[in-house]
Amino acid sequence: MTTRRCGVENGHREVLAVRYGTRTTTKAENFLNWHVYGEPDEAIPMDYFFWVYRDGTRTVVIDCGFAPDVGRRRGRTVLIDPVDGLTALGIDPAEVAQLVVSHAHYDHIGRLDRFAGAEIVMTRRELEFWTGPYAKRTLFAQPTEATEIAALERARDQGRITTFDGEADLGGGLRLVEVGGHTPGQLIALAEVDDADDPAGEPGTAVLATDALHFYEEAEADRPFSVVADLQAMYAGLDTLNELARRPGHALVAGHDAAVGERFPRRASGTGMDELVVRIGGADVHRAGVAR
Repeated sequence: MTTRRCGVENGHREVLAVRYGTRTTTKAENFLNWHVYGEPDEAIPMDYFFWVYRDGTRTVVIDCGFAPDVGRRRGRTVLIDPVDGLTALGIDPAEVAQLVVSHAHYDHIGRLDRFAGAEIVMTRRELEFWTGPYAKRTLFAQPTEATEIAALERARDQGRITTFDGEADLGGGLRLVEVGGHTPGQLIALAEVDDADDPAGEPGTAVLATDALHFYEEAEADRPFSVVADLQAMYAGLDTLNELARRPGHALVAGHDAAVGERFPRRASGTGMDELVVRIGGADVHRAGVAR
C-alpha cells in the first residue's frame, strides 16, 4: 500500500450528508442472489447522497451526485440538483479545490463538469478501469454514462486527477482507503469530526462507506450488494467496515440507506433545504455507535 498526502489546515470538523434523490426498490433487486437467503422479497427505500467535509478552513466534496435528467431517465426521484444543494450550503462548485470520487458510477460523478477547478482525488485502479477496454462491456457500463466517463477522461488529460493506491491522507482528519468490490477501485473515507458548540467534547470518526455499503444490512447480515466487480473484495470490504464500526468513537455512514437520517437525526439549519442535510459531528458519531 502507498499513502499520499495532500496537505490542509485543521479547524472545526464536520460532515454533511446531502440527500439529493430517492426511489423505492426491492431487496431482490439490491442484494446479490437474494433468493439464497430464503426470505420473502420486500420493498425498501433507497436514498442518494453526496458528502461535504469541512474543517473551518476548507471544504472537500465527496462525490457529486447524478445529473437530474439522468436520474429521471433512470427512474429516480430528484429532490434537489446536487449543484443547487451545494449552492444552498454556500459552496460554489467552480471554486471547490478538492473533489473526492469514490467510484465512477453515474450517481457519483454526474455533476463532475461543474467542478472545473477542482483537484479530483480517486484510486488509480478506478481511473484506469473506467478509461480502459473493459469499461464498455454491458454489465460494467450499465451504471455509468458515457458522457460522464468522457468528462473524467478530460479531467485526466488536463492533469487535474490525483490517484493513489491503498490509502491517501488528505490531512485535516480526512483519510481515504481503497476497498474495491463494488467497482475495481471503490474507496471509503474516514472523516474525523468534532463539535463547534462543545469544544471539550470527544471527537469521533464518521466512516463514509459510500457504495462499499449501500445498506446497513449488507454489513450487519453479510449480504453483498447486487452490483459487484469482485465478490471476494466486496466481502473483504464488509469485513473492514465491520472492524471499523467496532472501534470506539467510529460510526458507519451508509451510501444509500434511508436509515442514515435515523441514525444521525441532526439536520442543518438556515439552508432552505434543512431536512435534506444530515449533520454529523463528534457527538453524533458517538450516539450512532452506541445505538448500533
